[in-house]
Amino acid sequence: EWDFSNLHTMPIDSAFEFLVRRYLCHVLARDEPRGWKLPETTLIYPWVVRLFPDAHYILWVRDPRDCILGAHLTDDLADFGVPYQRPADDDVLMMRAISWKYQRDIVRATPPPKRCIAVRFEDFVLDQDATLARLQDFLGFPLAKIIVRPEAIGRWKTSNVDFSRFDRLFRADLIEQGYL
Repeated sequence: EWDFSNLHTMPIDSAFEFLVRRYLCHVLARDEPRGWKLPETTLIYPWVVRLFPDAHYILWVRDPRDCILGAHLTDDLADFGVPYQRPADDDVLMMRAISWKYQRDIVRATPPPKRCIAVRFEDFVLDQDATLARLQDFLGFPLAKIIVRPEAIGRWKTSNVDFSRFDRLFRADLIEQGYL
């Protein structure tokens, strides 16, 4: 359990704001639609939404059981100054699961931006045409198809991991996102 209430009113670090705005000025200098997709952005999502309330936000979601099978920069929240009870014996999968839950809770605790759409990774892979149509309607410009790998979906089903130990962290989100 974390308390995210201050994230929506606390002052935004000026160095952070300077760097984000400098990056965006560089990116937006090009005369074409631009954005960024960095999973680490979830850790600063409340600040980004406050700084850019008129931006278009695509919340990319994925079955957490597949998410935790691969290493990620945010596996250990302590690396980002987030206090949490680290699992005994440095259980990497549990650390990833806790990080996933923390990031999901940040998004849930943040008031939705004016322009926001959720897209499931699995829908993008399995029905890219329909998902691109939704995204194009949302964004207002055409998008290109990309090569996707269907084998990236449902990897958890063939792993030897006992996912029942993550039920406490994942169950509500699995139901909410339509995975159960």
